[in-house]
Amino acid sequence: MVTPLPLPVERALRRVGQGISLARRRRHMSQDMLAERIGASVNTVRRMEEGSPGTALQHFARALQVFGELDKLELLLDSSQDTVGLTLMDENLPQRVRAPRRTPEQGAF
Repeated sequence: MVTPLPLPVERALRRVGQGISLARRRRHMSQDMLAERIGASVNTVRRMEEGSPGTALQHFARALQVFGELDKLELLLDSSQDTVGLTLMDENLPQRVRAPRRTPEQGAF
């Protein structure tokens, strides 16, 4: 059984597809030209631009590389920008940090 996509996910995929289409047209590339450059079929490019959820991520990554925008993909889940994750980590920080006790094997300096 296939679960329907949540509406926000569907909208986001459509926006990404529209962005791919716009980037392609701004560079005066046909769908056929983009398909050749990313090693995919024209149907794949069409599905990508429609925001089809079944389109493999590798095709988006290859298109971004063609457009010179691959770094955008790497920023999607940049851990330094993950405010929720950082907040959760900060909640678990100790109140104090003490130096570890020395054991007899370590000796004194």
